[in-house]
Amino acid sequence: MVWLIVLILLVLAVGLSLVLLYNRLVRYRNRVDNAWAQIEVQLKRRWDLIPNLVETVKGYAAHERETFENVTEARTRAQQAQTPAETAQAEGILGAALGRLFAVAEAYPELQADENFRQLQDELAQTENRIATSRQVYNDSVLTFNNAIQTFPGLVIAGPFGFTQREFFEVEEEAQREAPAVEF
Repeated sequence: MVWLIVLILLVLAVGLSLVLLYNRLVRYRNRVDNAWAQIEVQLKRRWDLIPNLVETVKGYAAHERETFENVTEARTRAQQAQTPAETAQAEGILGAALGRLFAVAEAYPELQADENFRQLQDELAQTENRIATSRQVYNDSVLTFNNAIQTFPGLVIAGPFGFTQREFFEVEEEAQREAPAVEF
């Protein structure tokens, strides 16, 4: 009878441990999803600012059509990216295109003095900072989640319950690691 009670308690302890571990992995996975959603919010804000910025610069530098088209195409590709790796690559290209747009803007002192342009630059700079912070939070969440499913005891239940590694939001090219230069 004592052995039966010990066995039942042991089964309950193992079962409770598995439930707690499963719940912990779900929380970590949800943190990763939430962190990614925060990146998407900031990227959308950035994407929404870009057409206004392009239109403002167009008013002063209408002959820079290729630059405007490159920014617009890069923005569209960034919006269509699905995975963190695709997003990182597309955002890097968009950042480079924005850098070229700001280089064009530097050639027009009247544009630099335009209040609307300066306000858009400021908003973009703030958004770039928010994106960087969101990327850090996301990558930290991915690290915690990946560690939990790759180490014991999480390793035991991760596979059978469908927990798979998540991608980091990594910038591939050194030039993409920097936010576009926003200068006044």
